[in-house]
Amino acid sequence: FPFAAVEDYQAGVTWALQFAWPGSWQIELRRKDAGLAIMTGLPDEDYGHWAKIIHPGESFHTPEAYFTVGVGGVDAVSQRLQDLHRENWVGRDRDLPVLFNEYCTTWGNPTHDNIVKIVDRLRGRPYDYFVIDCGWYGREGINWTDCGGDWIPNDAEMFPEGLKATMDYIHGAGFKPGLWFEAETCSRYSRMFQNEDLLLKRHGVPIDTANRRFLDLRKEETHAYLEERVIDLMERCGIDYIKVDYNDTIGMGCDGAESLGEGLRQNGEGTLRFFRRMRERIPHLCIENCSSGGHRLEPAMMSVSDMASFSDAHECVEIPIIAAALHRLILPGQSQIWAVMQAKDSIRRINYSLINTFLGVMCISGDVLGLNDEQWAKVDEGVDFYREVRGVIRDGFTTFYGEMSKSWRHPEGWQALCRETEDGKTLMVIHTFAGKYPEKITLPVNASRILRTMDSEQNAITLENGQLTVELKADFEAIAVYLEK
Repeated sequence: FPFAAVEDYQAGVTWALQFAWPGSWQIELRRKDAGLAIMTGLPDEDYGHWAKIIHPGESFHTPEAYFTVGVGGVDAVSQRLQDLHRENWVGRDRDLPVLFNEYCTTWGNPTHDNIVKIVDRLRGRPYDYFVIDCGWYGREGINWTDCGGDWIPNDAEMFPEGLKATMDYIHGAGFKPGLWFEAETCSRYSRMFQNEDLLLKRHGVPIDTANRRFLDLRKEETHAYLEERVIDLMERCGIDYIKVDYNDTIGMGCDGAESLGEGLRQNGEGTLRFFRRMRERIPHLCIENCSSGGHRLEPAMMSVSDMASFSDAHECVEIPIIAAALHRLILPGQSQIWAVMQAKDSIRRINYSLINTFLGVMCISGDVLGLNDEQWAKVDEGVDFYREVRGVIRDGFTTFYGEMSKSWRHPEGWQALCRETEDGKTLMVIHTFAGKYPEKITLPVNASRILRTMDSEQNAITLENGQLTVELKADFEAIAVYLEK
């Protein structure tokens, strides 16, 4: 994350900045006499191998940087930057969707038959998108992890009537279909892997990380290839959603410019151009910038995306900790959070997974074919609650509470996030972890009435004189409270 903040505890003032760039960047904090200098931009030659020659009469436009200063701590002032990014967000006036992604259901085996079974189980439920994740492409006898880059559906083994028939089935059930790509890379057994004219090189050799090479997005021929293999395919199959992953790193840069870093910068411009081109060709397309790979959750990529995967944290207990921390860095309405359900999960665990998504955009996955009626009742409750509060998630301002250990992998204590809108609606999202935590917590809220609650332990929840008191009863439980002024 190209983000930095400096807090003056005595003055109660914080300075915060972000740099809008999906490639190499540099931030420096430096003492000069009694002052503190904060600098950001493209990396210099020493650290990022970036140098740019500007001849007389030429000009060069740097990526944008955003800077703010405000009264309050980093938790509050960092969110002021998000107000700037909200103006560039294509989804700022839309309801946040409910997504289903089949990755944690089929684990890379999204055959037509598997998709039909899952779609039939979800039919009638108020989900907006059904996303087919990785594994839909490739050639017979080659694992999908080794053949990304050609983007040819594996009809022989997976889609006997063609991929479009599967997408039509999803549409027919009332869902908008989505598809996963890792469009800027290619894997070892793809044909593109050998097409060196369209690949990035360093010192004359294709940049190779054993299983991936990288497309040169500075070239018109590369964009023509992606138009055919990615955008044309989506148009033919009626795809409404794309998940763009990026699971490796180019490194310091590439040939083709006056420095390796400048080659990398130019290729980053090509990536942004490709994202904009997808939107031009398919204006209604919902674009997910999958941070689980490239981790490109900075303002430039977020401005050309509807949302991003917040993490590849699918089932681990630290999901709400990661999701809460991201409130300081990206808009929650752009932060898609996994809720993976398994048949072995207790109601407490399912409740925990669902309430995690109230910190962003809900993405359901998991063993939906094996859930029993009680488990499904909890899932349906969570989806209904989320749909009721998604305006607060989208438009609110976050206040952070809690007493938590330093470890995220083995968390102890508790956390609470209060999300409040200007029109008087409040969402309180509370999680316990392991170790010690109080039997009850009392938090200030600008509200006079509880509209709805969700929990798994029949927790006592009361509101009196602007103080919300919530009973905490068990490790790794979650509680959501919706209130109004």
